[in-house]
Amino acid sequence: MSPAAPAQRKLGPWLLLGGLALLASIVLGLTIGPAPITAGDILASARHHVLAWLAGHGAGWVEVPADPLGRIQDAIVWQGRAPRLLTVAAVGAGLALSGVVMQAITRNPLADPYLLGVSSGAALGAVAVLLLGFAVALPLAAFIGALLALAATLALAGIGGRLTPGRTILAGIAVAQGASALVSFAIVATARGDSYREIINWLMGSMAGATWNSVGIAALTLAVIGLFLLTRARTLDAFAFGDTAASSLGVHVQATRWMMLTLTALLVGAMVAVSGSIGFIGLVIPHVVRLLLGARHTRLLPASALIGALFLLWADTGARSFFAPAEVPVGILTAALGAPVFAWLLMRNRSRT
Repeated sequence: MSPAAPAQRKLGPWLLLGGLALLASIVLGLTIGPAPITAGDILASARHHVLAWLAGHGAGWVEVPADPLGRIQDAIVWQGRAPRLLTVAAVGAGLALSGVVMQAITRNPLADPYLLGVSSGAALGAVAVLLLGFAVALPLAAFIGALLALAATLALAGIGGRLTPGRTILAGIAVAQGASALVSFAIVATARGDSYREIINWLMGSMAGATWNSVGIAALTLAVIGLFLLTRARTLDAFAFGDTAASSLGVHVQATRWMMLTLTALLVGAMVAVSGSIGFIGLVIPHVVRLLLGARHTRLLPASALIGALFLLWADTGARSFFAPAEVPVGILTAALGAPVFAWLLMRNRSRT
């Protein structure tokens, strides 16, 4: 296959196929677990809840069928599995989308969503509230920590000069290392028993505590920031040719870079706040999609979001199923799957040079 071949493939069929696969995966994922529930029961129960909601909001003509699920099964599906799967899909899409943007803005193929220290800042905020016994405030604390880390990175990168990709990366590494050191010190100095286990699970990425509030945080952030990023696909294409070329194409390089980095970090902060640190999705998925559809961001952004959602959904399903009744943090599985894929991509690119 020639290098130009992926760019000739039509995007529509891929997005349709990906959307149908994601929908089918969510329905199938709802059936996986210790409680035996079929896809037919889930679809019938969903119909029951939709019609019941309509009837409760004035649609008197609606006839509400009986719910095929019992009270316990209904709670398992709609209060346990459903919010978890929807949160997972939003987080996977958000991290993959952020990885695409980071790699374009920094012109660094090894960039990932956590490059600006956002994950380490979120971890510091999360660990702080867990040690203080305020686990209910974990998403908010993690998000605030991510914002503070972003502010520190951009402030450090902008001191005494222009905000360049190189300076931004170095500043992000410095902030991440500093926050990680504080997290490690806090764990060693104060964490004991259950709090230690809870912290480790969160740091490795875990979706076990996902609720409908988690769905709202992740989905709303993805909808607002993600849709805006999709409209900036041509701007990201311009950055691929360098700052000078982008400027000649009418892009305000400095202002655009600040804006895109800030929005991406906000998106990552929201995802990390509900999921913990889940690695390799934002690093590997964009490279896989480039092999399939080419490097144009009109294709790369939406396709990466879909594949990222699918990848994390099945990784999380494996995390809660492979070792049942125990559950492993999903970040362990994404690393185990992502590392060999990335190694294969590196060897593949080397064979072409």
